[in-house]
Amino acid sequence: MNSSVEVEGGAEAAPVVAPRRSPHAIPGENYGWWSRLRSYFILDPLIWLYTLVLGVVALPGGLFDRSGRRLHWFSRAWSWLIMKTIFSPVKVTGLDKIDTSKPQVYAVNHASAMDIPVLYVNLPFQFRIVFKKELLAYPIVGWQLKRSGQVCIDQQKPANSIAAIRSAVKSLKAGMPLVIYPEGGRTPDGEIKPFLPGAFFLAIKAQVDIVPVALVGTYELLPMNTYHIKCRRLEMRVGEPISTTGLKMKDLQTVSAKVQKALENLYYAERPLPA
Repeated sequence: MNSSVEVEGGAEAAPVVAPRRSPHAIPGENYGWWSRLRSYFILDPLIWLYTLVLGVVALPGGLFDRSGRRLHWFSRAWSWLIMKTIFSPVKVTGLDKIDTSKPQVYAVNHASAMDIPVLYVNLPFQFRIVFKKELLAYPIVGWQLKRSGQVCIDQQKPANSIAAIRSAVKSLKAGMPLVIYPEGGRTPDGEIKPFLPGAFFLAIKAQVDIVPVALVGTYELLPMNTYHIKCRRLEMRVGEPISTTGLKMKDLQTVSAKVQKALENLYYAERPLPA
């Protein structure tokens, strides 16, 4: 059945498209004016306060913290405060089946600014994050990323990232896990986007496993272009490791497709969010 309507003159009006539902919306959950007021006047100011205070306090320590352990502790403390403030409990599934003592690349879907706090609170080990150069422009957050030894990638000029890439490969081989967002940025609609070519270059170069991690509900919690935090239940679903042993650069496309399929299976799995 054609949903378009013929109007005077024989032309057809544009078809009516129903608004698409969020991938993991909670049926019957209502976020009205009280939710907005709570977010704008309580939750958001508290998060900015945590960011300012802990970021400033952590900076001096970062000057003498080559291992990054002290700054990682501050990042976890910052994340813990945020997660307690926004009343959004996280159910973790699958992590108990992973050998977290091994250096691995954790491939995570990127749906919200709240993804990082969720990861810091629920991954029980120190890790490094691959992030876009644009984040360095943010006061305090950019300083913290740079001082804590995270991996900065210039997507516009990849040649400028050679030193950071070498450092990441070296730290992976030395036992430091790495978190990457293979989509390259946040999704504007909650759907998983195609992975960037070369997203798993570091994993193949270091010959370490790739672990798909699906963060469910973070898009609905805080989408792009809004400060309205919708307190809700979340889930972190961890999949089976995908080996890169023996793979070469020519296998990038194949392994990328395999990881994307595994991550999509986790993210879109038809099972209820935790009560």
